[in-house]
Amino acid sequence: MKKIGILADTHGSLLPRVFSFFSACDQIWHAGDIGNMETYDALVQFKPLVAVYGNIDDQKVRKQCKEIEVFSCEQVKVAMMHIGGYPGRYTNEARQTIQMHHPDLFVTGLSHILRVMHDQKNNLLFINPGAAGKSGFHKVITCIKITIDGNRMYDLEVLEIERKTNL
Repeated sequence: MKKIGILADTHGSLLPRVFSFFSACDQIWHAGDIGNMETYDALVQFKPLVAVYGNIDDQKVRKQCKEIEVFSCEQVKVAMMHIGGYPGRYTNEARQTIQMHHPDLFVTGLSHILRVMHDQKNNLLFINPGAAGKSGFHKVITCIKITIDGNRMYDLEVLEIERKTNL
């Protein structure tokens, strides 16, 4: 059994409440737009990290991260990329990745919109954790925790912080 913290679009900032929310997690997954090496390093020092780079990430971050990660957690196959779209409106690259790897869980970022849904066509769970950073058009900072046990994914929990409070 693994507890996973999922976030995206930190854009170079992480609030202390995000670290508190992820304190019991075994791993952190970051779906891109990390923002800078300081944010990347803070996450690596906190918990084991699987991360992809996003469209705002510089060459330093891109040297540490891939554009697409496909990996297993317990018995769940995961595909993660920053620019992926969402069920019914996947990008071409996301569609190809899903067709090639047949993941059970697809994680993406970019939109700054929290979205969790079952993709019936591709038989997978889709997660966009929204935006965990302070920069962007989003009004609420969000990230997700989920438990993965064997091939089961459950106990999904969302952290929401109004941006104006910055707590």
